[in-house]
Amino acid sequence: MAADTTALLERAGTLEEVQRVVRTTARRLLDAHGATLVLLDGDQCYYADEDSMSPLWKGQRFPAANCISGWAMLHRQTVAIRDIRFDSRIPQEAYRPTFVRSLVMAPILHPDAIGATGGYWAVPHAATPDEIAALEELADASGEALERFPEGIPARGFLS
Repeated sequence: MAADTTALLERAGTLEEVQRVVRTTARRLLDAHGATLVLLDGDQCYYADEDSMSPLWKGQRFPAANCISGWAMLHRQTVAIRDIRFDSRIPQEAYRPTFVRSLVMAPILHPDAIGATGGYWAVPHAATPDEIAALEELADASGEALERFPEGIPARGFLS
């Protein structure tokens, strides 16, 4: 991740600016077809923002226990899936109508789970170690930026 992204996050004056930087940077870093910022809201994953070639789940909530972003938060680790059709952690009914075939999702831990950021591809794609490292670095910087706007972070508690 470039130093200019860190500077943009540090200078962001609103939660919306942080979200914009995270979603656009994630998509660019991964050369992905879509990217998202998910916030933990109790036992729900709230898809707060996205930058995508077609609409996905922005504004929707899903049970964290049944959601890949929730899985990343719960397990406190990044998950990369080459083909979502063959992974039991993926709720197929939610993904079937979308373009998503591959993904990578990194938890935002600051120090507890507050969200996740991820990227999506329309074709099977094995995320590279460099892509994963870049997304994890963005997730770390995102946590610091999001903490400056606690009023914009939904209620925590399920994974904390």
